[in-house]
Amino acid sequence: MRELAAHEVAVTPSQLESWRRVGLLPRHRRRGLGRGRGSVVDAVDPLVVEGAAALARHLRQGRDRRLAVLGWFAEAGTPPVRPGACRVPEPPVAAVREALVWALQRSASQRLVEFARSAAGAGEEGQDTLYAAAGRLMGPYRGAANPALVRAALEAGGDVPAEAEGPDFRSMVHVAAAIGLGAQEVGADALAEAFAAFGMFGLTAEDWAQMLGAAERGEGPEVDWGLLQQNADIVAQVQRASDEELVRAREVLVGLRMFYALYMLHGLLLPDTPAQAALRQRIDDWGMFPALDHVIAINPSPRQFAESLTVCLEPPFDNLYETLMKQLAEDPHIFSIPGDDTSPAGFGETWLRTLRELTNPGRAVGGGADNGSGRSG
Repeated sequence: MRELAAHEVAVTPSQLESWRRVGLLPRHRRRGLGRGRGSVVDAVDPLVVEGAAALARHLRQGRDRRLAVLGWFAEAGTPPVRPGACRVPEPPVAAVREALVWALQRSASQRLVEFARSAAGAGEEGQDTLYAAAGRLMGPYRGAANPALVRAALEAGGDVPAEAEGPDFRSMVHVAAAIGLGAQEVGADALAEAFAAFGMFGLTAEDWAQMLGAAERGEGPEVDWGLLQQNADIVAQVQRASDEELVRAREVLVGLRMFYALYMLHGLLLPDTPAQAALRQRIDDWGMFPALDHVIAINPSPRQFAESLTVCLEPPFDNLYETLMKQLAEDPHIFSIPGDDTSPAGFGETWLRTLRELTNPGRAVGGGADNGSGRSG
C-alpha cells in the first residue's frame, strides 16, 4: 500500500484482493515462518505494484473493470512520456481479450452487423429498416478536411476550398447492407460509392464501379464477398487472433497514430521537412489517409481503442505501418528544418512564430521548409 501511495493512487486492500481473484494481478511471493506462525512477504514485486497502479489509474467510480483493463493495455503499449520512466507492465492477455470481446459486443459496429444479418430475408421492408437503423448508428460523420489544402488556404490567407472537405462516410451503410442482405441485393454502384468513401488505395467511385461491375458480369476477377462477411464480425476477429497478434495490432495502432498526427498537423502549419514530406507521400501513395482518419483517434476512449485495435489486425494497416517505419528509418529527421542548427528547439519556435503570424493581419505566414519538390506543403 505504501508503494501504491507513492504512485499517487488510492487502492484499498479489498480492491487488490478482488483484482488478484480475477487474475489481473499475481500475488507476492510469501515465505513461511514455521509451523503455526503464518507467512510473510519478503519483498514487494515492483511489477505487481506498477500493474496495480496502472489499473487504479484507469478505474474510475462507475466504470466497468474491463474498460480499465483496456486503458491499462493501451498505456502499456505507449512509450513513457518522462525520460527514464519505467514502462508500464503488460496486463494478462487473457483479461485483455475478455475486455476486448466485451467492449466490441456493445459497439455500434457490431450491433450494426448483427442488425444487418437479422434483416436478411425480410424483403424491401427489412432493407428500409436496416438503412434507417444504420443511419442512426453511424451518424452524420464526415472525414477530416485535406490537410494540404487547408495549409495552402491558411498560408494564402484565404478560405478553405470546398474540395478540401473530407468524405461523407454515410455511404458506408451500403457495406452494412451487403453484410446482411448480400452484395447482389445492394448492387455494384452503391458498394462502389461506399468503398470510395473509405478512401483505401486512392480508388474513386468510378474505379470501384468499373471493377465490381466487371466482376458481376463475369468479365473480371471474381469478388470473394465471404471475406467481407468474415471481417465484418469484429468480435470473431478478436477471438481468432493469437496473443501475439493482439499485441502486434496495438503496436500498429500506436505507430499509425503518430504518423496520422504528423499528417494532420501539416494542415496546422507544422514546419515542413523532407522527412515529413516523404512520410506523407507514402500515405498518399497508398491512398490511406481517409482510412486512417476513419480509424485513428489521438486520445481514444477504451471503447474506441478496442474498435481501432481490431481494425489494425487487418493486413493493409499492418503493411502501411511497416512501410512508414522503413521510411522513418531511412530519414528520421522529421523535426529537423534544413539549415536550422537549433532543432528541435528551433523547430518548436518556428511553429509558434508561424501560428502567431497567422493571427496578425498583413503578415506573411512562412512555416514551410523546402521539401525538395519545390513546394512548402
